[in-house]
Amino acid sequence: MKNLFVAACLVLVALQSCTTEEKNQPTAKKAIFVILDGIPEDVLDTVPTPNLDKIIAEGGITKATMGGEKDGYSQTPTISAVGYNTVLTGVWANKHNVWGNSIKNPNYHYPTLFRVLKNTSPEKKTAIYSTWLDNRTKLAGDGLPQTGNLTIDYHFDGLEIDTVSYPHDEERTYIHLIDEEVSKKAAEEILEKSPDLTWMYLEFTDDMSHKFGNSPQFVDAIGKADIQVGRVWDAIKERESKFNEDWLIVITTDHGREDSGFGHGGQSDRERSVWIATNYPETNAHFNEVGATVDIFPSIVNFLDLEIPKEHAMELDGVPFIGPVDVSNFKAVENGDQIQLTWKSLSKTGTGKMSFSTTNQFKTGGTDDYQFIGEVNLSDEKFTFSPENSDSEYYKIVLETPSGYLNYWITEE
Repeated sequence: MKNLFVAACLVLVALQSCTTEEKNQPTAKKAIFVILDGIPEDVLDTVPTPNLDKIIAEGGITKATMGGEKDGYSQTPTISAVGYNTVLTGVWANKHNVWGNSIKNPNYHYPTLFRVLKNTSPEKKTAIYSTWLDNRTKLAGDGLPQTGNLTIDYHFDGLEIDTVSYPHDEERTYIHLIDEEVSKKAAEEILEKSPDLTWMYLEFTDDMSHKFGNSPQFVDAIGKADIQVGRVWDAIKERESKFNEDWLIVITTDHGREDSGFGHGGQSDRERSVWIATNYPETNAHFNEVGATVDIFPSIVNFLDLEIPKEHAMELDGVPFIGPVDVSNFKAVENGDQIQLTWKSLSKTGTGKMSFSTTNQFKTGGTDDYQFIGEVNLSDEKFTFSPENSDSEYYKIVLETPSGYLNYWITEE
C-alpha cells in the first residue's frame, strides 16, 4: 500500500512538472495572410461578413491602397498577380517586376515572406492553399533555383487544372467549389499541422464581379468567402485554445474595381482602394492612417520576430502596423540642385539618419554603396540637402529611424 502511495505521488509530481514546463515554454507565434480577390473597400462596408467581423473585433480594419504612388516611379497596375506579389515581397512592381497575370520575369532578388522565414529559421514550416497554382510555382517560386530552391512544406493548389473533377462551366461555379476545397484544406492542416507561415488565396469574388459587375452575385460571393474565412478562423481559435500558440491573421484584397465593378487594372481611386483586416489587438499609430498593401510584409516580419539583412530592409516599401514605428509617408522631390525630403513623424521624438545611393545594384543581387547625408530630428518632418553629384539621374534615398528604414527613389528611368 505504501509503495502504491509513493508511486501515485511520483506520478502527481511528474504531471505537475510537465504542466509547469508547458507554462514556461515560450508562446509559438504563427501567421497567416489571406487574399480575397478583387473586393474594393466601399463594397466590404455594405455586405454582412460575420466571420470577418469576429476577427476585426479582436484587432481592427483599416483603409489601404494598392498601386504604388500614382503617376510616380512606383506606380503599380491594379492587377491580381501584381497585387499578390506586392503583398508577398513588400515592394511595388518597379522592384518585384510582376506587371501582369502572365508573371513573365519576377525579380527574385526581392525575397518573399516565405524565403525570409526560411532564411531566419529553416526548420519552420510554410504553407500555401490557393485557387491559382501560379501563386506557389511562379510568385513564391517553389523549387526554383532563383529562390534558392525554396520548398513550401505544405500546399494544396492546382485544382483549376483538373477539368475532369472541376468542369469549367460558364457561370464559374467550379471556382467556388475549388475555393471551398482550398479553405477546408487550409483549416484542416492548420488544425493538424500548424504551419508557421501560411498563405490562403480565394478567387471566386473576382470572377463574379468580372462577370456581373456591382451585383447581387458579387455580394453573394463575398458572403461565401466570409464563410470560408470562418473555417480557418475556427481552426486558429482551436489551436490557440489547445496549444501554446499565438496566431496572427491578416486579410486583404489585391485590388479594387472600376466604378461599374466589372474591370480593374488602372489607377482610379476605386481601383486603388482596398483594405486590411487583422486580429492583432495592439496595432500601432500607422494602422490608423491610410496604409498600403506593402505594409503587410514588414508587419508579419515584426510579429514573427524575423531577421532581415540591412540591405534588404532598406528596400522595403511598406511601413509596419505591428511593432514600433517612428515615421511614415517618406517622400523626396528634386528641386534644382537640391533634394527636399518630407515625412510624417509618428513618434515625435528621436533622430534619424539620411543616406543615398546613385546605383541600384540590389536589383541584380549586388550591394549599393550609400553615402551618409546627415542626422535629422524626426519631429522636424523635413530636410533638404544638395548631393555632390547633382547631375545624377538616379537617387535611392533612405531614412533610418530607431524602428527601421524608409526609402524613396528619384529616377528618370
